[in-house]
Amino acid sequence: MMGKKLTPDQLALYKRIDVILWEKWDPCGVSDAPEARDEYHSYLPQVFGLVMRGCDVKEIEEYLRSVEVERMGLSEYKNNCKEVAEVILSEKESLGL
Repeated sequence: MMGKKLTPDQLALYKRIDVILWEKWDPCGVSDAPEARDEYHSYLPQVFGLVMRGCDVKEIEEYLRSVEVERMGLSEYKNNCKEVAEVILSEKESLGL
């Protein structure tokens, strides 16, 4: 994250968000293909930043949806962005961040 050293809890959250984006969000449906494991890495710093700035479920949901629609060109068929945002914030809370 831009030269700033993360605390162990922040690093744990960063890694958990990576897994959540891969396993739960997965708008491209590639989570069963190990060779595509880095598919969502480019969105990870932004999601982590939103979480660490204290953004709420709606803000994180809107970011994920904008990625799906505007960057990936997908229709909003999957509609799990709110659930994914809730899981991410739950992980943050469980780490006491």
